[in-house]
Amino acid sequence: MAAGDVLVIHPGALGDVLLTIPALRRLRARHQDGRLVLAAQSHLGRLLVELGEVDAASAFEALGLEALFVENGEPVSVPAVSRAARVVCWFGSRDPTFPRRLREVAPSAVVASSAGNGSRVVWEHVMSTIGADGEAVRAPVEVTSELRAAGSDVLREAGWNGRRRVMMVHAGAGGRDKRWPVEGFAEVVAQVARHHDLVVALHEGPADRDAVAALAERIDALVLKQPTLPHLAGALCHVAACLGNDSGVTHLAAAIGRPTVALFGAERLAWQPWARTARVVVVEPGRLSHDVAAVTSALDEILG
Repeated sequence: MAAGDVLVIHPGALGDVLLTIPALRRLRARHQDGRLVLAAQSHLGRLLVELGEVDAASAFEALGLEALFVENGEPVSVPAVSRAARVVCWFGSRDPTFPRRLREVAPSAVVASSAGNGSRVVWEHVMSTIGADGEAVRAPVEVTSELRAAGSDVLREAGWNGRRRVMMVHAGAGGRDKRWPVEGFAEVVAQVARHHDLVVALHEGPADRDAVAALAERIDALVLKQPTLPHLAGALCHVAACLGNDSGVTHLAAAIGRPTVALFGAERLAWQPWARTARVVVVEPGRLSHDVAAVTSALDEILG
């Protein structure tokens, strides 16, 4: 950490971190004399560096914040925090001790919830925590030509011929309560395939094996088995449409500007993507036929 740097702390999951991009852009615009440094899970920090949304990354676990949760009267040294020109911490705000102890190290630090209270969408809430309630910069994330080429290789290794249009499907999610039934995905794919000449690619992440296996039994599809996140971003650049659950992969597809149908439960709408290319379809238990029709219609409109 160098003098003039802005340190942003967010140890959350992929989708949570991607929802901060409009706020990260505002911070970078305000502090052009220093670097924007993200302290996050290591693989997520590297992703945002490769996507050009932050200048550098630091491993969250290496910051040494544990001592700030303890009230023992002893001074605490957290060099990465104390050296930063500004600190924004979307972590620990509800702890009775942490915010005060962090401000002992960085008196002007912003310590706020990354989620808010549900009264507004999450990305807008995050913007508000840094005093940025105006128009957000919501342009798609730019993916380098190198990552696009690597993503093309990922698709070709899975069986893509480089010519047919691709629809990416992400049937998994971090929580089972956020997963739309595999039967719904299968029926949507079957209907869309009748209307459009395309190849379906299933993304399989570490937590998605069961969902992908169940869907692959029902449809004809390529399977992308756990590509790195930067290579997945590159692969998504080549798709005509993406269909996915309330998940980090769906947020990533929308963030890089791909036309995306994002499936959300009504109680989770606050977590919808910030990207204008995302079309949110509310799905609910007990109305699968209705939701299949709505999802299929949204994809038909995207695919033309």
